[in-house]
Amino acid sequence: MGDLKDPAELGVGIGWRPEIAEAVEALPGVDWVEVVAENICADHLPDSLRRLRARGTTVVPHGVSLGLGGADRPDAGRLASLAEKAEALGAPLVTEHIAFVRAGGPLTATPLLEAGHLLPVPRTWDALDVLCENVRIAQDALPVPLALENIAALVAWPGEELTEGQFLSELVERTGVRLLIDVANLHTNHVNRGEDPAEALASLPVEALAYVHVAGGLERDGVWHDTHAHPVPGAVLDILADLSSRVTPPGVLLERDDHFPPPEELAAELTTIRRTLAAARPRPLLIGAGARVSGGAMPTRPAAAAPAASAPPGHPPADPRTAPDRAERPERPEHAGTAGTRAVRQRVGVAEAALLSALVAGTPAPEGFDVRRLGVQSRALAGKRADVVAKVAPELPEILGDDYRPAFLAYARSRPMTDGYRHDALDFVEGLLVAGRPEDAAARRRLTDWWRERAGVRPPGPAARLAHRVRGVVRDAASRAAGRRGPVEVSGS
Repeated sequence: MGDLKDPAELGVGIGWRPEIAEAVEALPGVDWVEVVAENICADHLPDSLRRLRARGTTVVPHGVSLGLGGADRPDAGRLASLAEKAEALGAPLVTEHIAFVRAGGPLTATPLLEAGHLLPVPRTWDALDVLCENVRIAQDALPVPLALENIAALVAWPGEELTEGQFLSELVERTGVRLLIDVANLHTNHVNRGEDPAEALASLPVEALAYVHVAGGLERDGVWHDTHAHPVPGAVLDILADLSSRVTPPGVLLERDDHFPPPEELAAELTTIRRTLAAARPRPLLIGAGARVSGGAMPTRPAAAAPAASAPPGHPPADPRTAPDRAERPERPEHAGTAGTRAVRQRVGVAEAALLSALVAGTPAPEGFDVRRLGVQSRALAGKRADVVAKVAPELPEILGDDYRPAFLAYARSRPMTDGYRHDALDFVEGLLVAGRPEDAAARRRLTDWWRERAGVRPPGPAARLAHRVRGVVRDAASRAAGRRGPVEVSGS
């Protein structure tokens, strides 16, 4: 396989998952692996990862819960945990997403909600300001460089002010952050939002590329779902070839999160990726030709962009060949204090909370969104919750059998997630027990024992059942009120 070897710094790798740990260790030619940061503990690494590290395989932690695109500043505890894992793994960098995963709370005076998944930030100057500040906070807290991934989206924000390429170029210029480009997500956004992958690649600051993700998906409900549970389609490989003709990727990684195929199929997909890279020789005249949009000019910002930040230690500076011409954008005036930043965060927070509430709490759709597409996204979020809870608490589908999924989806329609998947599992079971379900007495006893062991209290009696119902009514009323309020202006004082 020597003629297929990738000359990049990281090489060709695969996402490490517990279900395929043995297969990953045995796969030939795996140069590096990526692990979901939230699935490991810094002081108790899985034996498989220890063995991989011992033989020189690079391990990169990939975070999914920081929510750097959210209105609130990054949680210090989550950042500290990610930093500890990077050090424990000896990782050369860490990665996260350009996304928000929770919204609401004190900043917007609305209920705090969790999406349980990555949601797109609006490509607006306000959202960019918030993201850049959050990225700088994360960079200061992490011991190694940070790279951010573009995400797949089922919905598009109305009134966006920048294209994806423009948004990413501004982000890189201001923060010096690196980029993790997911070509499968570019394909998803092409199908779902009509965005041209070639146009997106042409406007990317490719000199900031850290590595590339490749994954599979399928079309359902009239949209493309980035499932990471199906073979990589030819259209995604075509986008990989296009990117690789513009710049040699420092690394390329195959992602697979579910419905794991036999090791031979994983090996075959890795071989196909290597062949795609080998066939797509970079065109010298196009290397670094990104960042500029068609016509060579960035859009004029109504409120002026923030001054470009110098690259933090360990981060590559923006390439002057690809940096947008700053003379074409007005400079941003200095804020008198922190009130301006808070006002921007509140505007972004209100918008994100309204969208998330519509997706997980059944409140009205914010103006300008495609209601049908929001319904598809809402069902996808509920389905993901059901899948993850089944992994976190595998006893539940075992006890409930075929009734598990419909029962959980019914629960999810009226109970937004507010405190992570393990708490979600407890709330789900509590609701079943309060309702006297399941009807089978033996299954109900098993479910009661499961709940008692993990909740650390007695099963809900009559008084607790009444309190549970009252809490549900209050919570639902608060969610409906938040939806009615809509995107109002909040004082920055």
